[in-house]
Amino acid sequence: MAKKQFKAESKKMLDLMIHSVYTHKEIFLREIISNASDALDKLCYRSLTENDTGLSRGDFFIKITADKEKRLLTVSDNGIGMTQEELESNLGVIARSGSSGFKDAIEEEKAKESDINIIGRFGVGFYSAFMVSEEVSVLTRAFGSDKAYLWQSRGADGYTVTEAQRGEAGTDVIMKIKADTPDEKYGEFLETYRLRQLIKKYSDYIRYPIKMDIEKYDTVETDETDEDGKKKTKSEKRIEEETINSMVPIWQRTKAEVSDEECIAYYREKFYDHEDPVKVIRISAEGKVVYKAMLFIPAVAPYDFYTKDFQKGLQLYSNGVLIMEKCEDLLPDYFRFVRGVVDSADISLNISRELLQHDRQLKVIAGYLEKRIKEELVKLKDNEPEKYEKFWSAFGRQLKYGILSDFGMHKDKLIDLLLFHSCELDKPITLKAYRDAMPESQKYIYYACGETVKRAVSIPQAEQVKDKGFDMLCFVNEEDEFVARMLGAFEEKEFRSVNEADLELESDDEKSGIEQQEKDSAELLDFVKETLHGAVSAVKLSRKLKTYAVCLSSEGPVSLEMEKYFNTIPGEEKPKASRVLELNAAHPNFEALKNAFAADRERAEKYVEILYNQALLIAGLPIEDPGRYAELIGSLIQ
Repeated sequence: MAKKQFKAESKKMLDLMIHSVYTHKEIFLREIISNASDALDKLCYRSLTENDTGLSRGDFFIKITADKEKRLLTVSDNGIGMTQEELESNLGVIARSGSSGFKDAIEEEKAKESDINIIGRFGVGFYSAFMVSEEVSVLTRAFGSDKAYLWQSRGADGYTVTEAQRGEAGTDVIMKIKADTPDEKYGEFLETYRLRQLIKKYSDYIRYPIKMDIEKYDTVETDETDEDGKKKTKSEKRIEEETINSMVPIWQRTKAEVSDEECIAYYREKFYDHEDPVKVIRISAEGKVVYKAMLFIPAVAPYDFYTKDFQKGLQLYSNGVLIMEKCEDLLPDYFRFVRGVVDSADISLNISRELLQHDRQLKVIAGYLEKRIKEELVKLKDNEPEKYEKFWSAFGRQLKYGILSDFGMHKDKLIDLLLFHSCELDKPITLKAYRDAMPESQKYIYYACGETVKRAVSIPQAEQVKDKGFDMLCFVNEEDEFVARMLGAFEEKEFRSVNEADLELESDDEKSGIEQQEKDSAELLDFVKETLHGAVSAVKLSRKLKTYAVCLSSEGPVSLEMEKYFNTIPGEEKPKASRVLELNAAHPNFEALKNAFAADRERAEKYVEILYNQALLIAGLPIEDPGRYAELIGSLIQ
């Protein structure tokens, strides 16, 4: 029996297939099972078109058998089998796929609508068995033939083909599993629990039953009795054949066949979430790309969602075979919270079926998913606001990050999904709801920043806006003001922080009065600025304060809240706000400052320091020298 050489370039070719194409050794079982499924599909197709097999879909199966003592793992099917010539052609030539040729043939016959799915295209999946096997044997008998053949190989050195015996048509792939090493425990692929795990992970939705003999234990009575006269029991082992895979995935079933409750149960089991999702999205698309999808919008964020360790992505299947656990390319970053599955026969796989070729089909699917997710979130917001608020509390920050990313190029897609807390209504509202409620006299969308809603509502700078009866949005997250700056405006109304120096809320008479007061107090205001030695860029009489004596506002692109955020980021050079100290000319403290300025400049300097430190405290900014501030207060109390 002469050994034959592979009709490929060299041993290097097979080494490449085994050691470079596949990232994880466990993939081999998926590939061998997929090949068995292809063989069943071919015979099933023949039974549908030629009606000469005497078989129906229910007769087909795949069987997995593990022999720990002999270290043999066998994957058997009762599919189409192979002739000697097909063995030579399909297994003797690396990177030639019998499934590919068969698929091309039925496509030529316009048979795509027959209930057949062939995913093998490259003919290298079989050779993944050598990653875990020291020898691979293929015992096969073609349907309609009375001869069987045995193909055997230990790798790139070649193979042999001999006549053999097999009782029926089909194929056995028999893998002699390698011995364990300190680095690799190949024996795990002979363990029942591990095989079940891999079948459920990669091949759960193969459309034929994948069977295994499973050890079961029954408790039975014996003839012996214990001291109380009761019969003793013992455990008896029996072998029971089980179907391991689910076969028909839930996303392939119609809405009439599967309820939302069943979809939610599937989500909680598969994605390990203790809460129901706020939305189930089912998609069955036919057009440029045919695919099915089942997506879930969670109600709570995973513990690591806002960390660098979180990995986005949807499970990607091709005809029920898991291709990628997390396909990142199917979701934009701002929808990275979505979970679920996509199943399509139209996607282009690379040679190992582990990664995707970035082609048009994938982009079409991703584009449609993005559009559909957006539509479903809008519906949730409009029709089920309580559910949407729960979603927003978990993932609103992610949508805001989406607006800030890529220089704001996604803001138009996401702006109508935003929620901000309304000071007047004391609840989250959309920008449209705020805009629709604005009186005609209101020129801007006003917002106030604070660590909490209570702080934002109560800051001194907000007094003028509240006095006018205008609502404010409360920005309590560090990214909120950046979002407002990125958006710029909503429906032609600009965003304006109550911390800005000029809110444009005064009447002409009020403006004239303040301007006159500033002229009259020019010398005092210059004195205050000089006393603070460059801590502020300007000192003004406030147009917004009513009851408070002092506050800080800002001018320019960096606000006080932005400065606080930048201070949390490591680094030496940090952007600073251009601070403006505002004094309330109607407050007794200002009168005291005026009197001290006229009579006791040293005392006036103390007043200036105290007022500035009070403004810092009100703004939530640190005092440079708390001890000095306490000393100043103490000296005035004496």
